[in-house]
Amino acid sequence: MAVYTHLAAEQLAELIAAYDVGSLLSAKGIAEGVSNSNWLVETSGRDGRGARFILTMYERRIEIGDLPFFLDLLDHLAERDCPVPRTIHDRDGASYRLLQGKAVALIEFLPGVSVDYPATAQARAVGQALAQVHLASQDFARSRPNPLDIAKSHEVLEQCGATALGTIDPALPDFVAKAASLCAAWPRDLPRAICHTDLFPDNVLMLGDKVSALIDFYFACEDAMAYDLAVTHASWSFSRGGLQFKPEIGHALLDGYEAVRSLSSREREMLPLLTRGACLRFIASRAEDWLNTPQDALVTRKDPMDFARRFQFYAGAGALAFALPN
Repeated sequence: MAVYTHLAAEQLAELIAAYDVGSLLSAKGIAEGVSNSNWLVETSGRDGRGARFILTMYERRIEIGDLPFFLDLLDHLAERDCPVPRTIHDRDGASYRLLQGKAVALIEFLPGVSVDYPATAQARAVGQALAQVHLASQDFARSRPNPLDIAKSHEVLEQCGATALGTIDPALPDFVAKAASLCAAWPRDLPRAICHTDLFPDNVLMLGDKVSALIDFYFACEDAMAYDLAVTHASWSFSRGGLQFKPEIGHALLDGYEAVRSLSSREREMLPLLTRGACLRFIASRAEDWLNTPQDALVTRKDPMDFARRFQFYAGAGALAFALPN
């Protein structure tokens, strides 16, 4: 989440008036993330008791033609009791509108907080919620290929160029070759579903040890379920900056997932490779963002070396990264 486009109060009020949610009371920009502009919106509510929503303007990496997939997916999962926010449709029944040539959507606000230092019970709950999404998406009518797969990660790193990557960190140019080797070894035979593919701690809201909401589905796509689990493992199982692996968190995440959906032996075998591929995806996207984010954007650039360190850990640990903690 971020704010790239600034909207006047009059524009926001006119936009909110298109929905049956009451009148606009306040709107505050949300500064986290890198892809879209977001506001926390408060209205008087349909009953006058007040209501809160997330307003998103789609800025980067998202095609308008993909929005029905993302927004319908939220409604599909919510109907199947997954902890996700519903899309708020406007008075004409549309799930998104156009403003200044950009698509905007109003999303249900769900309470909860993102945790910086997850406990094992929280990690287990996240694993369960992720498996629930994988199973619930099996009958979703729409599909979408992964636009940020391992081949795209390699392409992005190549396009950044060794010289530019080296200005971020001298170690980054070497990851172009690492991405190429993973492309050649990437498994194509793993069970697939609609996956979140971006389930960082800041995309999970917790109430105590319970998951209250999985949010930010705008990288959702059809892919291997084990890859989605690998993304989540790489995102949750390390201290800030990727400096220290936390085996108890990683194991709790896997344990929670398998309490809902068991992994096949082939999926378990591939986890060391899949986690390295997950790390490369974020090395590539963060490097690209680092080099291209405007200096005046209300957004914090994220260091690609965070996931470079995680990649090196998985490369050295192999299957031991997924073993029971001592």
